[in-house]
Amino acid sequence: MAHTRHIQQCKAATTDEPDNCHSATGDKHVNESITPEPILQLGLGFMASKTLLSAVELNIFTVLARGGRDRASIATEVGLHPRSSADFLDALVSLSLLNRDDEGIYRNSPTAEIFLDRAKPSYIGGILEMANARLFGFWDNLTDALRTGTQQNEVTHTGAPFFATLSQDPLAWRNFPNGMNGVSTPLAGALASDFDWSGRQHLVDLGGALGAVPAAVLQSHPEMTATVFELPPVRPVFEEFIATHGLSDRLFFHSGDFFSDPLPPADVYIMGQILHDWNLEQRHFLLRKAYDALPDGGTLIAYDAMIDDDRRHNTYGFMVSLNMLIDTDGESEYTVADATDWLAEAGFSKVNYRS
Repeated sequence: MAHTRHIQQCKAATTDEPDNCHSATGDKHVNESITPEPILQLGLGFMASKTLLSAVELNIFTVLARGGRDRASIATEVGLHPRSSADFLDALVSLSLLNRDDEGIYRNSPTAEIFLDRAKPSYIGGILEMANARLFGFWDNLTDALRTGTQQNEVTHTGAPFFATLSQDPLAWRNFPNGMNGVSTPLAGALASDFDWSGRQHLVDLGGALGAVPAAVLQSHPEMTATVFELPPVRPVFEEFIATHGLSDRLFFHSGDFFSDPLPPADVYIMGQILHDWNLEQRHFLLRKAYDALPDGGTLIAYDAMIDDDRRHNTYGFMVSLNMLIDTDGESEYTVADATDWLAEAGFSKVNYRS
């Protein structure tokens, strides 16, 4: 069987630290360019993070997508107290999320305009909404997770399975697929344009949340159809999302569990942010199941925040892996080399990696 497999890796830019620097107090050879500022920015980074998360929660960027507003108008619209409004909005200016002109009119920065307006298909705020509602508080327990190796989320004291517990809370369940969509949206356009879709007729996104990736592919390739294979509670949120994209006649929902149910037929499978959710045995199972279900010449595309093989540079991948420590009972990110080995063991004959 001539299966192929593409890995899409998310990377975050990092800054190299200077080598051979001495900073002991009183050392006359101290490099005077070394300051504590990077440490302080990192250590107090939660302040800037929460400022952004609150701005998303308050709908600041969606309001300003309708046009520039002065401070009083914004405060009235979103419910800011007079004491907080000036510092809060100008903090967003200093973070390059808003612009303010000489007349005191605030507008979205170009980046915020594209990615933080809820009305746009390019909105990535779902992951920020989930971070605000769930993850921000759980990360306060990172030290406990590091010491105990146990998750620190909703199920810490109940012992109930994560997804089963999450599905019992309508708001949390809605936030979760929206959050996964927020992570997938920036990759969707690149995947739609970079992969050679010629000759492909139907793709299935396994655990595809709301379908950001297949939606992008279908918009670029009108000859194709697609299916999102997801747990039943996701369907209502999926249908809302797809209706806004005008794809209800080409992008379908298939309810099921990819561990226990047959995979829908396709010539391309996508596993986005899936493998890091499961332990090694389950990863092997899913990859083999996908291999067995694909036809000759079929393709599996997988992406996660994979850690670089040297385990030095992909800070984002490490942060996601620590989040898995907090939010799951034993899962983590993995390296590109790990994924390559697993795919070969599953039977895939050709593995391509793109960062």
